Amino acid sequence: MTTELIDYIKQAVRYRLVEVSGSDEQIDFPTFDFANDDSEFSKFIIENDFQIFETLILLLSMLPYIAPGFLTNILSEYFPDGSDFPEFGGVKGTQYRGIIPTGETAIFIVVGNNYRARNFIISIFNEEHPFYKNSILSLGNVPVGEPKISGTLLLDIEYVELFVYGSVSKPKLSQGFPAELLETQMEWDDLVLNDKTLNEVNNVLVWMEHNETLLNDFNMKDKIKPGYKVMFFGAPGVGKTLTASLMGKHTGKDVYRIDLSLVISKYIGETEKNLSNLFNKAKNKDWILFFDEADAIFGKRTGVRDAHDKYANQEVSFLLQRIESHSGLVILASNYRSNIDKAFTRRFQSIIDFESPGIPERLRLWQKYIPEAFIADELNLQTISEDYEVTGANIVNIVQYACLQVLANGGTKLTDELLINAIQREFIKEGRMV
Repeated sequence: MTTELIDYIKQAVRYRLVEVSGSDEQIDFPTFDFANDDSEFSKFIIENDFQIFETLILLLSMLPYIAPGFLTNILSEYFPDGSDFPEFGGVKGTQYRGIIPTGETAIFIVVGNNYRARNFIISIFNEEHPFYKNSILSLGNVPVGEPKISGTLLLDIEYVELFVYGSVSKPKLSQGFPAELLETQMEWDDLVLNDKTLNEVNNVLVWMEHNETLLNDFNMKDKIKPGYKVMFFGAPGVGKTLTASLMGKHTGKDVYRIDLSLVISKYIGETEKNLSNLFNKAKNKDWILFFDEADAIFGKRTGVRDAHDKYANQEVSFLLQRIESHSGLVILASNYRSNIDKAFTRRFQSIIDFESPGIPERLRLWQKYIPEAFIADELNLQTISEDYEVTGANIVNIVQYACLQVLANGGTKLTDELLINAIQREFIKEGRMV
């Protein structure tokens, strides 16, 4: 945010206060050449073709972040006796000691006492305006019986960061944002799946690459539901999470894994609230949402025996509704297909079974995960692949343990005996027969 932009909104506020305070000060309504300003804010205004009234509202919402004392000081300057000025709006925060602008403040700065223009400015805060549609700016909640327009101007924190600091930090896992960014050092070529599963995964990539063209260039927006919904089924360790991570990395999209333990609440209405916050945050973002262990909330619905069953079913219906209306890619993963209600699976465009790796896949996994320096000439990975049914996650654990043992013993090569001992140790850990 440049000094010139800050001066611009300050001058606009001064202009209105001079107009109503009876001051003899001569001041013109300011102008600004956004095309010749290289700030992220000015770029944003030009890209979205926002008009002067929209621009002023956005700048006004920024004042608490860039000039905390300005509104308090300027009101004292033009109304030194402390006279109440309800047309200006604004509220005091709990910890923030300055004035937080409200919708009323925005109306006053933009149109002053022009009451005929008031309704037009109010309409900027409805659901049809880009402010709401693109989750840019909204009005805070107000007590029952008070005008909605008296709510505080709430600029999404990502835009605050963009305008003030020039970049947006990625959201962190918290109670307010129950999702974590999935990242991997692996590449797409490292993904080992059978041909059937890989073909289905590639079909999702086709949607990611060509969907916008289909919707926009061929007038399909009214005929096709937004977004794409996929179910991943498969035992633990077969690559569901890795596939989701690599899909994001391969296409340049962030993948967020939703922590359902932070979403699901025993309190009525809280689960829906948490889910709503999550999807509102993800709205218009080019994210992939990954619900791991989705059967925790998408399990088979029960008969309504009590209030708990009723609200549990309502939570599921709400989640399904939000997923269906989400415009991006949503992946739900479960260990067992039988855990998911069939009524839900019919709502998804793709259902992908991640089978345990067969002999060819196990051989490729061994070859990819064992460092080349550790492979001895006599190491028979073909036989090991045929004799031991393991998943990719198992192989990672086995290779790590076996290689550490080699190093601890002062060696540099893996033998069949060392690798088989490590496999047997992994079986014992999982309670499997050796």
